[in-house]
Amino acid sequence: MSEIQTISPELTPEQCLAFAQFLKRVSFSDYYENAVDKDEAYTMMAAGEEIRAALREVGYAPR
Repeated sequence: MSEIQTISPELTPEQCLAFAQFLKRVSFSDYYENAVDKDEAYTMMAAGEEIRAALREVGYAPR
């Protein structure tokens, strides 16, 4: 089992909003295009959703 890692980037409000917008718009095909295989694409997508949730918790949840 993998150990959970915590990251704490320091972002400007503009960076938070821009990245939240990106994560809202990115799709599985975008992850898949940049992954070595389907499993890695799903792993990347799951990480993106975790970051999206963290951004939402601090007020960056674009519609």
